[in-house]
Amino acid sequence: MKSSFKFSNLCGTVYTGGNLLFTPDGNSVLSPVGNRVSVFDLVNNKSYTMPFDMSKNIVCMALSPQATLLITIDQDGRALLVNFPRQVVLHHFNFKEKVKAIQFSPDGKHFAVTHGKNVQIWKTPGFTLEFAPFVLHRTYTGHYDDIVNINWSPDSKYFMTSSEDLSIRIFTVDPLPDFVPPVLSGHRDTVMGAWFSADRQNIYSVSKDGALFHWKYGTYTGLRDLNPEDMDVDEGNEWVDKVRWRIMKKHYFMQTPAKVKSCEFFAPSNLMVVGFSNGIFGLYEVPSFNTIHTLSISQKNIDTVTINRTGEWLAFGSARLGQLLVWEWQSETYVLKQQGHFYDMNSLSYSADGQTLATGGDDGKVKVWNTTSGFCYVTFSEHKSGVSAVEFAKQGKVLFSASLDGTVRAFDLVRYRNFRTFTSPNPVQFSSLAVDPSGDIVCAGTMDTFEIYVWSVQTGKLLDILAGHDGPVSSLAFSPTDMLLASSSWDHTARTWDVFGRNKVIELLPHQTEVLAVTFRPDGKQLATSTLDGQICFWDVEESKLLTTIEGRKDISGGRKLNDRTTAENAASGKAFNSLCYTADGSSIIGGGSSKYICIYDIETNVLIKKFQISENLALDGTQEKLNSKNMTEFGSLEEMEADEASDLEDRLDNTLPGTQSGDLSVRRTRPEAKSKAVRFSPTGRAWAAATTDGLLIYSLDDSIMFDPFDLEIDITPESVMEALEEKEYLKALCMAFRLNEKTVLHDVFEGIPPDSVDLVARGMPQKYLQKLLQFVGVHMETSPHIEFHLIWVTSIMTAHGRYLKEHRGEFQAVFRALHKGVNRVRDDIANLCDSNTYTLKYLLSQQGVTSRAEAMAE
Repeated sequence: MKSSFKFSNLCGTVYTGGNLLFTPDGNSVLSPVGNRVSVFDLVNNKSYTMPFDMSKNIVCMALSPQATLLITIDQDGRALLVNFPRQVVLHHFNFKEKVKAIQFSPDGKHFAVTHGKNVQIWKTPGFTLEFAPFVLHRTYTGHYDDIVNINWSPDSKYFMTSSEDLSIRIFTVDPLPDFVPPVLSGHRDTVMGAWFSADRQNIYSVSKDGALFHWKYGTYTGLRDLNPEDMDVDEGNEWVDKVRWRIMKKHYFMQTPAKVKSCEFFAPSNLMVVGFSNGIFGLYEVPSFNTIHTLSISQKNIDTVTINRTGEWLAFGSARLGQLLVWEWQSETYVLKQQGHFYDMNSLSYSADGQTLATGGDDGKVKVWNTTSGFCYVTFSEHKSGVSAVEFAKQGKVLFSASLDGTVRAFDLVRYRNFRTFTSPNPVQFSSLAVDPSGDIVCAGTMDTFEIYVWSVQTGKLLDILAGHDGPVSSLAFSPTDMLLASSSWDHTARTWDVFGRNKVIELLPHQTEVLAVTFRPDGKQLATSTLDGQICFWDVEESKLLTTIEGRKDISGGRKLNDRTTAENAASGKAFNSLCYTADGSSIIGGGSSKYICIYDIETNVLIKKFQISENLALDGTQEKLNSKNMTEFGSLEEMEADEASDLEDRLDNTLPGTQSGDLSVRRTRPEAKSKAVRFSPTGRAWAAATTDGLLIYSLDDSIMFDPFDLEIDITPESVMEALEEKEYLKALCMAFRLNEKTVLHDVFEGIPPDSVDLVARGMPQKYLQKLLQFVGVHMETSPHIEFHLIWVTSIMTAHGRYLKEHRGEFQAVFRALHKGVNRVRDDIANLCDSNTYTLKYLLSQQGVTSRAEAMAE
């Protein structure tokens, strides 16, 4: 039973649409990212993506007051009931109508959901296993157009709906005698939201045209500034003053021509937050309508806003730019400010320790992500056009990027600056990039002149121009061991170049079709290339001989677009691998391309090990194997027409010329296609990442497998292992623990070996256990407080088995990187602790000097 790669996290995308939610403790924010949900822990600075996904993009969601149940709803009205703490889907449900808002009651017993012009109240499901956990309590009617928002009263007895018919209605959950649902009318545009005050004596409503109405419940005699004409006259011509809701005051935000896109009210502090279509948000105090803040945080619509339980943090989302912001209004600081790539993500690269990822996109930005937290911590915007390739230097904190603007840039990840820019004598477009293992030489291939440029990183000078290809250079790769450069091109060839040799030897590797990607095995003895016909070819580097070929066209093909006239099997849309990467031990290879599939192959047997589907989101093109014929008409697909109708007509017409009715012709109407632009394995071998349409998908090994024995025999049991440890047969006990491969037993044996015996045990350790031992030390070092103990183990193993490890360094690459990562983390922790202690001691000594001088003066 082996561990397998499973979905771990989604980086690169922080918000795509829908509403944001704060957890009841106010420490985390839930954000819809396509058809998934990401949770951002604002206190611990971490994020994770829930493992479930929906069939289409999420448009709204609600979290119960106890944070036990989460309901997510997609574009078609399909819903998932999720156990939020365990992240497990409990039930699937279909509301059979597009839902615009859903909200739990404050007591958690019911939830309200919009159903077109109606509102449905459902009883909150329990945690017991039921055939139909959703029970409809009641359906409320009365509106003449779609309802856009629902809000509950603090006591959960009433709820209020705001609609596109310019009115507000108040309903009761349970029928009350003589209660007639009041209708509040007076707005001149869609009512975006309406809320009760904390004492339920006031109502505040906001409309799309930027008006805020203050409503008061009472009689004319108890209210001021009311028009006497609003009072009723009975048959006896006497004034009758009825108790009802009346408009006390009308306020206007004065953000014309901008429209209100989102709003939220915090009743305990009487705070109103409003987001506008011009990227400005305003924070107001009601009923006095004092402006507390007005701040521009985006260049596009602010689509959603929410407030945490304490009223301190405001969360904003802008779908057009993919922005997620959390603002602390009292201190006027950002708690979180994240944004993904505006267009497609083209390339990615792992750092040597596997803790950092860099991505480049069509928007010209280079972003650096922390794989542990999932956050982007630096963005470089120096490029003027799309970034086609990014690469980390193997040593040092330097990042290189190549762009279609004709520059290759080097970024310092310590000072976060662009310290070197490499250009060509004539303007060209760079499509590929490679950095040699020492980090002194950088190469870039071009799209138009078909040449490869070689620069020195130290001086920034152009060293050489390698010519020979007759088509665009699609990919470059340096050998990890020898000073060889491999290139692939659309001229049906791959070439190896001796960049540093005097003879400039060039080996030609011919192919049948265009070559899209090239990569070296970690030991540098094998080269893999992928071609346009879906094949992966493996070459012997020393003899330039073709070793074997994997026919992967059938594996990567699949997924039908809406405008395809053929089936997915017969589609000739060029399904091929445009990105390849070897695993850390060189035994397998991963490939991704213009398809919803990513494949991992075993090289020795040419067998497909696993095929991953990067997305099941039906809102993307190419995720369905078969199309529904009822959606096909002579004018095209009905789904495409519905997508056009769903887009905001008002936004399109705002940018048109006077008198035109066709709308903005620059509006993007094509559906994004499910595909991966780049795949990379982590140097530690524990994870791999793919730059896809959804974002940066990270898959990691599942560590929850409990029992995975290695070379096990019948007499090896936990009891016999502990007996050997008690008899001080440390080498025997450690080998038996590795063969049993049970975590708790292995941990006890490892911790039970005295430091004095470590050197002796390391010398006698059989070679077949070295990889498991080093891997265990690397993982254990990150969590254990025994720093010196682990360093003794590492030193003893390297001293005793250094020659063997050097000869087989290709097999131990992943282990070495894991050890390097652990040792660096320990070093950084100790350095930070020493610095902190040094400053503390200096402070104490300075305070001692102050005290002694004060005593001397007193005497």
